[in-house]
Parts: sequence; structure tokens; C-alpha cells
Amino acid sequence: MHRIDHQLPWNCLGTQRTLTVFSFGAGERKAYIQASLHADELPGMRVAVALKRRLRELEQAGQLLGVIELVPVANPVGLAQMFQGTQQGRFEFASGKNFNRDFVRLDRLIGDQLEGQLQQDATVNLQLIRQKMRVALDTLPPAGSELQGLQRLLLRHACDADVVLDLHCDFEAAVHLYSIPQHWPAWQALAARMQAAAVLLAEDSGGGSFDEVCSAAWLNLARRFADYPVPLGCMATALELGGMADTDAERTEAQAEAILGFLADCGLLAGNWPPAPVDCCAATPFDGAQYAVAPHAGVVSFVRAAGARVEPGDPLFEVYDPLDDRHSVVRAETAGVIYARERLRFAQPGLWLAKVAGATPIRQGRLLSD
Repeated sequence: MHRIDHQLPWNCLGTQRTLTVFSFGAGERKAYIQASLHADELPGMRVAVALKRRLRELEQAGQLLGVIELVPVANPVGLAQMFQGTQQGRFEFASGKNFNRDFVRLDRLIGDQLEGQLQQDATVNLQLIRQKMRVALDTLPPAGSELQGLQRLLLRHACDADVVLDLHCDFEAAVHLYSIPQHWPAWQALAARMQAAAVLLAEDSGGGSFDEVCSAAWLNLARRFADYPVPLGCMATALELGGMADTDAERTEAQAEAILGFLADCGLLAGNWPPAPVDCCAATPFDGAQYAVAPHAGVVSFVRAAGARVEPGDPLFEVYDPLDDRHSVVRAETAGVIYARERLRFAQPGLWLAKVAGATPIRQGRLLSD
């Protein structure tokens, strides 16, 4: 195991934040795993604790067939953001920006540099594109903020990986994944191993999230340079491990083993690993997800649990206004799985309270919420 410590730029005088990367193994192939980019989403950090221990053991046993980089604390900035006893890890205090939005679009960064450089050999093009990505990120102008510096460092470690796992969670949720549609067949083994309840697919969900920037760059370059064999060189997903409170040892250590089993499926680990289960949830388009909101303010009572299947018209939650005696029942608009619920129990304007993964597109434009 090799430890790499990066100092973040633009620290406050007298303080210094560090991004730490643990690198295991050696070889041409690489997996990159980061946890808790939204710093108050702690299940990923707990899974990373188990992964770090197991990767040490596997490295000592000679079972690593490539490089595996692990970032257990992907957001030291947000981790330190405490306000009146509550951690605020989703948005940076200084700018109000979501930590997982507006990453540098790698295909835009290097696209012009590839003109006249590609060949009729997919392997050569793979290495060329990765080299261009690394150099482009290394030669950007100095970061203008601590957040920008953090995002660049994370992307720099992930941009040349074959497999990227960005470990998140939702407020109260079943396990679910996000991916571009072209990679879904390859993610089925992970979804099955994780017992995911939903997989949401989109080529561009509109927010410049970390996982999409890693994977969609290759898709966009392949389309731009259609006369050359440009492989989809990075398979990336946002893996939502459940809800924010799902940090117990038995659950998270089982999830770490499921991730390791998937890395073995990908040829990055040697040894005897249990096969992926045959049964797997169906993938659905991200624009088929219903974000259910309340029609008025009030106290919320949920009717269905995360992971439950619903049909159109089934109740999702009720809203009670104790002053004017208004009472509303919010119902499913699509058939599918409730994959996430809000942790707050007070309805506010525009605040989603439940998400349902449906098979029929019902939304347009930006798909990600902030």
C-alpha cells in the first residue's frame, strides 16, 4: 500500500486540508474508488474502512491483478462544515455549490488536441486519450478555489481508470446505481451483488457529476471521432449504498465484499470469489423517475418504505397542515420502485419527498436535483 497526500489550495491562514489516496497493487489496469464526496453521506466512508483493510490483505496475498486506488475521505472540505451541531456536507459553505456538480468536462478539455492524433488501433487510442487527459488536468491554470482544487485532484486520479466507483447514499434509500446506458450490461454483476433495487440510466443528467464526467467523456469522444476506434475507456457509476444512517458494520462490510467480488468479475482480483447472483433489478431511464413533491406545507407521513414497488395511483405519503386542516395524499404517477425518501418530515416548496424509478420517460431537461 502506498499513501499519497495532496494539500488542497486556498486554505485559510493557519490551516491546511489534505486529500489522501491509498494505492494498492500494480499493473496496467486500474480501478478507482472514492467515498463520501457529499461528506455527510457516511456509509461510503464506512465501506471504505472495510475495503482498505481487505485490500491490504489481498495485496499481501498477491491477489491484486492491477492498481486499485481508494479515497476514503473524498471531501475533507465538507467533512469539516459543522453548523450548530449539524454536518453540512453537500454544499460548500463558501460558494453554495454542490460538491458533486460541474466537474471539468474531459472531452471538451482534450477534444481539439486529438485532431490528427488518433489511429486505427483502439488500444493506442485508449492510451493516447488517457495521457492527454492527465496532461490537460496537470497543466490547467491554478485552481481558483479550494473546491475547484479538490475536484481536479479527484478527477486526476480517476481519469485513467478502467472502473470508477463513486460511493454515495441518499437520505433514506434502497441501494441503487446511476450509469450511462452503454455500460449497463457491465454493471449488472455489481447491481446483483449489491442487491440493488433500481438502476437509473442517462447519458447526460445535466449536472456535470463526477461519475458522468468520467464515463461520458469517452462516449462523446467516440462520437466526435467516429472514423476511429475510440473505446469506452472508463466505466463509472455513482453507487448509492442506501440511506444516510446505514453505517452498521455487518451491512457495510458485506457491501465491501460485494464490491471486491465485482472487481474480481472485472479481472482486477485473483482468487475464488462467489459468483454474482443471477437475479438482478431492471434498469430504467433516469428521465422516468418521479420526484414527488407536496402540494402544500405540512407534516409528512410516509405510506410506503424505500424499496417498495408501487403502481400509478398508489399513495406515497400524506401531508397534514395543522393550522388550516388541509390534508393531501401524494400518489405515484408511474409504476416502479421507491428508491429514495427525504429524511425531513416537513414539506417545503419544491422539496422532493420521494423518488420512484419508472420505466416510462416523464421528465425533460436537467434530471439531477441539487
